[in-house]
Amino acid sequence: MTSFKDRVIRAAKIDVHLYEEVEADTGAMGQAMGIVVLSSIAAGVGSIARGGLGGILIGTLAALIGWYVWAYLTYFIGTKFLPEPQTKADFGELLRTIGFSSSPGLIRVLGIIPGLGGMVFLAASIWMLVAMVVAVRQALDYKSTLRAIGVCVIGWIIQTLILVLLFSILGGAAEPG
Repeated sequence: MTSFKDRVIRAAKIDVHLYEEVEADTGAMGQAMGIVVLSSIAAGVGSIARGGLGGILIGTLAALIGWYVWAYLTYFIGTKFLPEPQTKADFGELLRTIGFSSSPGLIRVLGIIPGLGGMVFLAASIWMLVAMVVAVRQALDYKSTLRAIGVCVIGWIIQTLILVLLFSILGGAAEPG
C-alpha cells in the first residue's frame, strides 16, 4: 500500500494517476477521510483568530458533512444527468477521489501568519477546486474536463443553496420569539 504522506503529496500535485489509484483502492477511504479532517483542522488553525478553538471543531464536522454531501451530489449529477458513454462510478469512488482533492487545503494552516490569511485561503481554494475537477474527471471516467467542471459547478450551486436554506432555517429558529 502506498504511504499516506506520498498520496497526500501526489494529490496536491494533482497527479492524475494518484486519482485513478485511489478511485480503484477501496481501502483508501480512511486516508481520504483523514485528508478531509486534516485539511479542515488546518483551516481552523489558519483562521483561529476569527473562529477560536470552537471553530476548529465545528469546521471539522462541517467539512466531513460537506465532503459527504458534495460527493453524493457529484455522483448523482455526474452519473445520472451528465454521464459520458463510458461513465461508470460508484459513490465510494467519488468519496475517495474528492477526499484526496482536499490535500491542497493543508496549506491553510499558514493563514495563522498575520497578513497572509486571505491570500493563503484564496490560493488553497483555487488549488482545491482544480484538484476537485481532476478528481471528478477521473472518478467519472470522463474524457472531457469541461464536463467535470460543469458537474462541479452544478454541485457547488446546489450545495450552496442547501446551506443557505439550512442556515436560514437554523438562524430563524435560533432567534428569540
